[in-house]
Amino acid sequence: MRHLTALFIALLTLLPAQAQDVTKAFNEKVEIIGTQYTKDIEELPDEAEQEALRFLYAYMPLADITDYPLEFHLRNVRASFEARSQMPWGKDVPDLLFRHFVLPVRVNNEALDSSRWVFFRELKERVRGMNMQEAILEVNHWCHERVTYAPSDGRTLSPLACIRNALGRCGEESTFTVSALRSIGIPARQVYTPRWAHTDDNHAWVEAWADGRWYFLGACEPEPVLNLGWFNAPASRAMLMHTRAFGDYRGPEEVMLRTSCFTEINLIDNYGSSARIDFRIVDERGRAVSDARVDFKIYNYAEFCTVATKYTDARGRTFLTAGKGDMLVWASKDGKFGWAKASFGHIKNITIKLNHQLSNVDGATEELDIVPPGERVLIPEVPTTLKQANHRRLAYEDSLRHAYEATFMPDAMARQFSPRFAPFLTKSRGNWATILTFITMNRAREERVYDLLASLTDKDLRDMPLEILQDNLTAASDQLCPRVENEMILHPYKNYLHREWTAANGGTDAISGESLVKWVKDNIRLNPDTKALRIAQTPVGVWQSRLTDTRSRDIFFVSLARSLGIEARKDVVTGKVQYREMANGKWIDVDFDATTQVASKQGRLVLTYEPDRYIDDPKYYSHFTITRITPSGGTSLLNFEEGQVDMGGGTSWSNTFRDGTPLDTGTYLLTTGIRLANGTALATNRLFTIAEGQTTTLPLLLRHTDTEVSVIGSFDSESTYTLLGKDLSVLPGKSSILSQTGRGYFVIGLVGMGQEPTNHALRDICKVAADFDRWGRPMLLLFESEAEARKFKASDYGTLPAGTLYGIDTDGSIKRQIMANMKLSNGQLPIFLIADTFNRVVFCSQGYTIGLGEQLQWTINKIKN
Repeated sequence: MRHLTALFIALLTLLPAQAQDVTKAFNEKVEIIGTQYTKDIEELPDEAEQEALRFLYAYMPLADITDYPLEFHLRNVRASFEARSQMPWGKDVPDLLFRHFVLPVRVNNEALDSSRWVFFRELKERVRGMNMQEAILEVNHWCHERVTYAPSDGRTLSPLACIRNALGRCGEESTFTVSALRSIGIPARQVYTPRWAHTDDNHAWVEAWADGRWYFLGACEPEPVLNLGWFNAPASRAMLMHTRAFGDYRGPEEVMLRTSCFTEINLIDNYGSSARIDFRIVDERGRAVSDARVDFKIYNYAEFCTVATKYTDARGRTFLTAGKGDMLVWASKDGKFGWAKASFGHIKNITIKLNHQLSNVDGATEELDIVPPGERVLIPEVPTTLKQANHRRLAYEDSLRHAYEATFMPDAMARQFSPRFAPFLTKSRGNWATILTFITMNRAREERVYDLLASLTDKDLRDMPLEILQDNLTAASDQLCPRVENEMILHPYKNYLHREWTAANGGTDAISGESLVKWVKDNIRLNPDTKALRIAQTPVGVWQSRLTDTRSRDIFFVSLARSLGIEARKDVVTGKVQYREMANGKWIDVDFDATTQVASKQGRLVLTYEPDRYIDDPKYYSHFTITRITPSGGTSLLNFEEGQVDMGGGTSWSNTFRDGTPLDTGTYLLTTGIRLANGTALATNRLFTIAEGQTTTLPLLLRHTDTEVSVIGSFDSESTYTLLGKDLSVLPGKSSILSQTGRGYFVIGLVGMGQEPTNHALRDICKVAADFDRWGRPMLLLFESEAEARKFKASDYGTLPAGTLYGIDTDGSIKRQIMANMKLSNGQLPIFLIADTFNRVVFCSQGYTIGLGEQLQWTINKIKN
């Protein structure tokens, strides 16, 4: 290990100021957590390992200290050193980048696992003889062999869990790929746009460093070259790109936020054209407000979502560099707040006055036209031969992954075992053996086993360990679900907490919800560092350390209460922690700062709406949202759709707000909006209050434009394509679009199978299939080749409109025509048009567009009336 020691000591001598900062941060962390977690560091014989561990412990979140032993972190340090020593580029990676983008095992909020050394063993031979850029591309192919995209909930699977299940959403795919690259000593980071500006949803991908610069790539989506992905075009329209560098990073990028755990840096200039705005926050008398919270918000999913937070300096100033589009900027401090629309690229200075407070909200209403940045995409040139070779390789990698997926329990076998339990077995994918074992070993408790499995999400079924299932089955609590929110569950805890509590307190007979709140307040210490990264600790970690943050305290209280037989929850809409009183069944809000616990005071909100020809039933997250103004003057979204994989699923005006819904007393913001096809949002904000025992009635107003639907281009409806039957079999000859659709409007979609944007588009269309059917006009889906058509499985997306037709754009002529006529700058799929047989185009969408189904529906409603 002597050469490794020299490497790391060189790092310290090259950066003496940073070494002093690390020592200071480490000592401050030890003051908070105590010496029990780090005392063995000094006993290690290798100085490099000591220094690496001090660096990691100085900045790691509390959960990584209390829930993972020192031996786990030491093994990751040794794996990182081994990769730096053995890989040919190890000596070329700057110490700054090694420290912040190789050494840390955590990428985002995933459960940590042994992937660092597992991946190194798999990949070191695979990339032998390659340079860094070639190795990055090769690692991404390896990742694609094992994992492909599928939407899911917000909890992030560990890298090894992704492999086990062969699936991951973009945040999981990028975490997995970053972990793989770091395992062989290549600096890598997860890049994410917290929210798109031109469409709903968000995205995450990877940047990797090679030969002096950073390159980007789509995780598990290999391209022939770097700096190429399906998201090139939408990224050029983004307002903000983030990455979090572990620790106190002092690189060249613009710093957005510096905390005790990470440095958040702004990467927008790597992808699009940007501009800076300087902000000044003042009080009602025009005096500068220091340490005011400033939230930068993008319109997305019908809310103004906070995508970045900064704090003002002593002069009340802060700034942001962002894409040249519109944001809402919300400033707050001590219960007072104010806001302003910020148009980056059009204005350089904005002053926001904190002239609103909870006690005197005046029902202010403001209409906001939110315009996203324009598209300025740069696509690297790729020779056709490289594209074709990459395409063939992707097909082979798909076959490898499909062969692995074939080892999962098929539906027929699951039904043969038990029709009742079959859905759990098939949904559990690579974890099916665990679920099968759990069912089999507990046949005598079938009802409780069933209820426990039914309480789990699909993702829980895919990675829940047997020991945790058994713990919840055998615990006294009838609240069977092991999860409180989307936290990691690393250890069984219900029986453990019950035993520990009983041993320490002589039993559970005298415990009540209120006394338990007091016990937690008196015995669990809060981390004084309120800006630290809040990765949820396990209940066992909190119990043993008696130290936590506010989020983990909430989870711990609910977990402890359930373990002791007290019904408790974290309310899915408001996020409030509550327990149920045994005497009257009322849910009581938990307030750790109050001397007594009481039920919340509530009023009622009724929204009125007159259905029109465009939208008959506005949907939460598609057309409106409600945000609570917090006591500090900040904002907190009410989540009326917990558990929905794709937002916009179930809660609507008619089923929740038409007849009224209860809300806690307080001040709220109603946001409504319509997304136009060009990405512009017509939004409206209205402040309102809910008073105890009273009903607040508000109109739900959606702004429309009469000029949105117009002829925007032309398309030859006589264009020909290869016909496919409903079973996707190739039919003889070619046919024109007109001959198949008949006279009138039609939808045409050019789709790319296995690509995330196409997956999203088809799922969105399935959501509005009934509206397509009522319209009665056809939709033609065109594949790029017969091989691509064979990959298509309609049931993967839902139920497509009944009038869906299929074909192959065999020679690419239809795609070329659309690109030329609609002036599309690249061939990114999918491309959807609404056109008619007079060759007029009234709608065009390309690439990643969440809510495409509703945009098509809205346009259809306009043209048919």
